[in-house]
Amino acid sequence: MKSQTGANVAPARAHSTSRGTTTVADGVVAKVAGIAAQDIPGVYALGGGAARALGSLREAVGQKDLTQGVSVEVGQTQVAVDITVVVEYPHPLQKVADNVRDAIYAAVEDIVGMEVTEVNVSITDIHIASDDADDKAAQNRRTDGDDQSGQHEARVS
Repeated sequence: MKSQTGANVAPARAHSTSRGTTTVADGVVAKVAGIAAQDIPGVYALGGGAARALGSLREAVGQKDLTQGVSVEVGQTQVAVDITVVVEYPHPLQKVADNVRDAIYAAVEDIVGMEVTEVNVSITDIHIASDDADDKAAQNRRTDGDDQSGQHEARVS
């Protein structure tokens, strides 16, 4: 079963020892992978356009989805990860993808203790820093001509 973020939420995996059982939910594996990917230089965001839009709404109310853009398939001892990223321009795309892949392998194997069989990285967009400045300037232009009531004032000479 998949959550709205694409992360598998069930079933959890258990590891039994003579001292007890440890259960790790699939969502935890997805979160570890997401955190590892976000720490890579050049990764601007995780997820495709719709996921990022939903993520922006979540962040506006103080919640951040660390599994956004991450999908995992977890077996008894192995895991496969699919991740969607947006890369900052001008970072080399293949280098960022390789670094994301390496970070996820290391994090999941070290933190979760499961073997990673594959990490598939999809780059869906490139973020250009000037886009943010252009968006803010356009928004300021829209509000500069407004009076207190929000209506435009027309002057005739």
